[in-house]
Amino acid sequence: MLHSFHLAELPATVTARALLRPPDDVPGLRHAECLAMMRLGSPIVSPQRLQLRRLAVFAAWDDAAALDRYLGTDALGRRLAAGWHVRLQYLRRYGEVAALAPLPRRAGDWDQDEPVVAVTLARLRLPELPRFLHWGRPVERLVAGHPAAVFSTAAMRPPRTFSTFSIWTSVREMTSMVHGRRDDVAEAPSHTVAMAEQRRREFHHESAFMRFRPLSEHGTWQGRTLLP
Repeated sequence: MLHSFHLAELPATVTARALLRPPDDVPGLRHAECLAMMRLGSPIVSPQRLQLRRLAVFAAWDDAAALDRYLGTDALGRRLAAGWHVRLQYLRRYGEVAALAPLPRRAGDWDQDEPVVAVTLARLRLPELPRFLHWGRPVERLVAGHPAAVFSTAAMRPPRTFSTFSIWTSVREMTSMVHGRRDDVAEAPSHTVAMAEQRRREFHHESAFMRFRPLSEHGTWQGRTLLP
């Protein structure tokens, strides 16, 4: 299996259509999540919280040939091909999302000093939204400002699907962020505090934190490549 994460700047109507009708019945496509980008750490009421001109797509494929075929022949696929994407090797997950259930808990080994991509996917319990925002926004600021995060963003599909995507210089640095081990980083404990609050009372119906090895990147995002 191959995973991919895509970013593309599109007309708002195209993004809205993808949110309502994500790719389906595509040969070789196992699952796809289409989401509107949002800027980590932005004010709760802000145009940056739902950027309909920027689409993020997280997808699982049978193989690279299926992804290449989609990018070359499908109408939305061709638009995504003109943006940026990274191809990913799945390594590990914590938690579970039903649509991703075939993924094993762990599917490989890694070096602590190699670059890593982290993807989270969650289906929010809507009554928990105030708590989710209260405890989650410090984590957004932590990730957005972390010196080891090469790139980070978030995305959502209203009303309850949220995702984050981040590229880290190393597995060691990402793990350090998760456990709040760097004293020189502002709000370093916020992630461990938010995890404890989630264990106390779940924010989500289901959620998964996934770790991937970046295999290759294609295109540029806002004029630059993103992998370290």
